[in-house]
Amino acid sequence: MQTENLAQPNPNALIPGAVIVGGGVVGLAIACRLQLRGIATMLVDPDDAPRGASWGNAGHIAVEQVEPLASRATVRSMPRRLFWRGGALGLPWRDAAAWLPFSLRLLGATRPARFAAGRAALAAILGQAMPAWRRLLDETGARELLIEDGHFVVWESAASAAASKARWQAADIGTAAIRDATADELAKINALVMRPVAGAIRFIGSGQIADLGLLAERLAAAFSAAGGIRRTARVARLEQAGGRAVAVLEDGARLSADALIIAGGARSGALMRPLGHAVPIIAERGYHIQSADTEWPADMPPMVFEDRSLIVTRFRSGLRAASFVEFGRADSPPDPRKWARLRAHVAALGLSFGLPGIEWMGARPTLPDYLPAIGRSRRAGNLYYAFGHQHLGLTLAAATAEAVAAVVGGEAPPFDLAPFTLDRFGA
Repeated sequence: MQTENLAQPNPNALIPGAVIVGGGVVGLAIACRLQLRGIATMLVDPDDAPRGASWGNAGHIAVEQVEPLASRATVRSMPRRLFWRGGALGLPWRDAAAWLPFSLRLLGATRPARFAAGRAALAAILGQAMPAWRRLLDETGARELLIEDGHFVVWESAASAAASKARWQAADIGTAAIRDATADELAKINALVMRPVAGAIRFIGSGQIADLGLLAERLAAAFSAAGGIRRTARVARLEQAGGRAVAVLEDGARLSADALIIAGGARSGALMRPLGHAVPIIAERGYHIQSADTEWPADMPPMVFEDRSLIVTRFRSGLRAASFVEFGRADSPPDPRKWARLRAHVAALGLSFGLPGIEWMGARPTLPDYLPAIGRSRRAGNLYYAFGHQHLGLTLAAATAEAVAAVVGGEAPPFDLAPFTLDRFGA
């Protein structure tokens, strides 16, 4: 690894090592995995504290999400899911130039053959998700943060309970399993809401992270303890010299290494563009509110109120209510109506939640077929990428890290990376 200054550029002088651009959960997991393998690694991120979508999600290890959201069923449901109709789908007119072309690509990805291929690809990587998290947390001394206790999906009407339960029973849920909630479980759920729920199922095989802030701290500490270097800086652009990629920081410094890995979330497309990769990525923004003032049981698994597209998770730091799929640009201002809607849901359900709660908004990096981009660039010999994990960033971070580490080390990855290359977009 090498740091250079623009006054004395030398982008071709490389030494063994890796530079990772992006300090979200995917980038941090890759950094830990490489450093634990003995590869000298630098992690470059503009934030000195966890702020992005990696740390604002519901904490759910969603191994059941095998069927890509780029599906004809999703497209058919979109009109009734629009925000102005009470749903969770936001399509802001100010960002139409971003989401209109993305939507056309998404429609193309819903063709039966592409959907089937995407489902097979997700099944393969999701099958590695939980074992990979066990291995990473065992090696970093943070295993207690992984809770393998499943999650609940509940419904407020008998009609939605019947229809949605049948849909889940027919869906491919990979390594997970479902069963009806027991009488005791229903009693515990009903004790937490204002009105009795009409039905509930429990997923077995999924899980959660006990606290995302603690996860960030523990992984960062393990990375540093193993000799990894973290640099708080923003990469302005990538350049190419001698068939190799070089990261140019905003202060003019240049970073080069045998492996330059882009894991910058929604910003990754802009970074890859100068090297000829036209990545059709969009910022799919989510919102949450969180309160430390709650009597929600600490041992209650995540609970999805499916009629409201709302997930409620008990972390060590408090209770979080999260929702919304808002397509647009990462730097567009947040929509306060989303937080107001979350508060309305919490109040209507009668949850133990100290309103108004702390507000958060972040951008999930999403590609039109709802598969991540993981692989090695054909345009620069040292350039690798791992981004576009949409709703599955936390779920797939450890498995992605193992795959990237294997490829960087010249080994076979634990699952086939062919479905995840940028070549599928002609990028």
